[in-house]
Amino acid sequence: MKQLCTTLGKLTGFFTVLIVVIAAVLTYFDDPETDKYISMAEDIKTLEENFRQQNKSCFILGASGETGKVLVQELLERNIFSKITLIGRRQLTFEGKANEQLVQEVVDFEKLDDYAAAFQGHDVGYCCLGTTKAKSGTEGFIRVDHDYTVKSAELAKAGGCSQFHLQSSRGADKKSSFLYLKVKGQVEAEIEALGFDRYSVYRPGVLLVDRQESRPTEWLARKFLNGFTSVCSTSMAIPIQVVAKAMVSNTVLQPEQKAEILEHKDIMAVGKSAEK
Repeated sequence: MKQLCTTLGKLTGFFTVLIVVIAAVLTYFDDPETDKYISMAEDIKTLEENFRQQNKSCFILGASGETGKVLVQELLERNIFSKITLIGRRQLTFEGKANEQLVQEVVDFEKLDDYAAAFQGHDVGYCCLGTTKAKSGTEGFIRVDHDYTVKSAELAKAGGCSQFHLQSSRGADKKSSFLYLKVKGQVEAEIEALGFDRYSVYRPGVLLVDRQESRPTEWLARKFLNGFTSVCSTSMAIPIQVVAKAMVSNTVLQPEQKAEILEHKDIMAVGKSAEK
């Protein structure tokens, strides 16, 4: 174990030097700055208070996932909704008073039409559903990331939801030759076609998650990306806390158009504004 730690320490040092060398190069390939989100964020507290007074409700899909869990906590802390409903395949348990503040609807995603009532009466919807081919296989990935997500959006729209926020992925493109990015792009397009009054897509890069498990390769990858983020904060990776903050903050902002895509740097700008 001691030898392993020593080896990992040396590798971390090597990657830190490597980060400094390549950061300047990668900057050229960064997403362009979006000033509108930075300027709009200056009035975020006022916008939150105005939004809070409208007594709106929301639902969250994927609340058991890494981003979803953080989003739930962020919404509870910011307190901009009078009612928060979690829609998922099982009942979740939260610490403190969160259990008293949340409504939970347990559904069978294979028979969502039977649970249409769970999607009725919400003003805003957040979707953080997602899995991977490694975890669920190709068919399972498509079923969760595409079928469950699009069907949920359809039911939400039919149930009166006017604003929908979708966590997607950087590089999403329905014409991509890569299955993951292709499916993400298809989902984005199909939900946009539903015609929500407001539709926001979030395309973060690599999500930084502090998992409790500590496999050496995962630990090393996190150290590398965290180090990279400290040097070139918007190039590759982003903490899930920033993504969640951005989704909440962007909810109260006044959009210039019905459908919008927040690329990696946009998410960073809006998410960081909530920390000021």
